[in-house]
Amino acid sequence: ETGAGTGTSTGTATGEGTKEESPENDTDGEPKLKHHPKYEKYYKMMVLGLHKDVAKHAMTRDQNDPSILDLDPEKSLKSQYKEKEANAGDGPALKDDPKYEKYYKMMKMGLPKDVAKHA
Repeated sequence: ETGAGTGTSTGTATGEGTKEESPENDTDGEPKLKHHPKYEKYYKMMVLGLHKDVAKHAMTRDQNDPSILDLDPEKSLKSQYKEKEANAGDGPALKDDPKYEKYYKMMKMGLPKDVAKHA
């Protein structure tokens, strides 16, 4: 009858840690992108074998930004947007960028955004 009583509890009934201690969270305490409540299902689609484009289409259908799937799933969304903001200002605004200027001009002339996207 050895082993009886060896599994005593230390007093933490739920076993839940703080937000920062969870392996599902990034160092800033926010959930990693692949565990973010809003985007977790799209990452699961890819884990189950669906192509990234299918998951992006589902995001578009659900009115979410599909470019989220191009970010690092191991980092939080908040931390990655901070990185983007730090790198912003490295060039002209998109509407002034010669590469995209014609699309903004099309929309300024009254064409729908979807038409400019597919031009």
